[in-house]
Amino acid sequence: MPSKIAGTRRPSAVRGGGRAPATPRRTRGGGVRRLYERALKAWDRPLTAYYVIIGAALLITMLGLVMVFSASMITALRYDLVPSYFFRKQFFAALLGTGLLLAASRMPVKLHRALAYPILVGAVFLMVLVQIPGIGHSVNGNQNWISLGGPFQLQPSEFGKLALILWGADLLARKQDMRLLSQWKHMLVPLVPVAFMLLGLIMLGGDMGTSIILAAILFGLLWTAGAPTRLFVGVLSVAGAIGVLLIKTSDNRMKRFDCIGATDPGGEGAPCLQAAHGIYALASGGWFGSGLGASVEKWGQLPEAHTDFIFAVTGEELGLAGTLSVVALFAALGYAGIRVAGRTEDPFVRYAAGGVTTWITAQAVINIGAVLGLLPIAGVPLPLFSYGGSALLPTMFAVGLLIAFARQDPAAKAALAMRRPGWGKRAGVRWKSMRRRVKKRPSGER
Repeated sequence: MPSKIAGTRRPSAVRGGGRAPATPRRTRGGGVRRLYERALKAWDRPLTAYYVIIGAALLITMLGLVMVFSASMITALRYDLVPSYFFRKQFFAALLGTGLLLAASRMPVKLHRALAYPILVGAVFLMVLVQIPGIGHSVNGNQNWISLGGPFQLQPSEFGKLALILWGADLLARKQDMRLLSQWKHMLVPLVPVAFMLLGLIMLGGDMGTSIILAAILFGLLWTAGAPTRLFVGVLSVAGAIGVLLIKTSDNRMKRFDCIGATDPGGEGAPCLQAAHGIYALASGGWFGSGLGASVEKWGQLPEAHTDFIFAVTGEELGLAGTLSVVALFAALGYAGIRVAGRTEDPFVRYAAGGVTTWITAQAVINIGAVLGLLPIAGVPLPLFSYGGSALLPTMFAVGLLIAFARQDPAAKAALAMRRPGWGKRAGVRWKSMRRRVKKRPSGER
């Protein structure tokens, strides 16, 4: 007989005479890989972009309201106003913007296209009115405002961004249907001349920052339309040459380039005062900030704390964690917009979604880059976050466009259609199943 060896066991017999299957061993990276695969699967669902756009825009707007209230209290007291003055105006604008967002998200694509020309004509008319003495008003050296009576003012150039996107998307979609975009003249005319007309009206008021955003929207539309590289580089070169000329001929704009990365604020009224104190605010915030309302820079050292440099106050009060959260929300919103533009078969939806995504992401990059000292101060607000109703209203309407376009995706539309009737039936079945059907017995019987 064979001798038994200590510490060994014979393999257990299984049916068919084979050996028992070996149990799979858990690897160290197995859990991480499974989580990664689940995240990819969840991100690839039809309604992911729809919910990401809604959630990111809602969180940015709500956090912006909180930071506007915190950053504007001292400024309001300095002008003998109640501390919540700017917050109440921003909250009122957010309510109006929510109505515009809901309306835009429920409109069909045909209605969006029908509104393109009226919005463009209205924006051009208001931008012309700005240049008429007695109607247009100057704020911080830029004459781009119209007084609406009392404390309310309107900046028509903000609506010019939305007008260019809707009109340009409709124009390019119609030309694509007629197969004309393969010719460079149809790619450029009349899109580029109209965009340059809007740029000229804005530059008459001296607003270089809004002009940069409008130029970015134009390049975004051309890029989404598949403009050839030579054509794209040519338009970019012309726009860059005009921009350099406008910057060289203005001492104020040249000083803004000198303040890139500045850490010495200088004396009162120094050109780099705002840039240096923005860096101070971010540096003093640390990892988790000094707490809401505890900012030091907003007490007068940092100009425009609740508008252009609200990101600096956010970094001081909420720290690196708060600023990275804001950046992550904008990144998620931008990626969801790109996904909507890339998955649609409707050319108008693709161009409009690409234009809106370019607008929001480019403006966020320019604002945050200026606060970080990486870009010159352009004087543009942080979308959905900074104080300013004229900037908030068209931006929320544009977010409503993205929501409507995300709903138009066939897979998303099918998923939403399945959820609406199914929820009520499932809830009814669940409610009925929870009831205990007990047969009535005579009184006294157990």
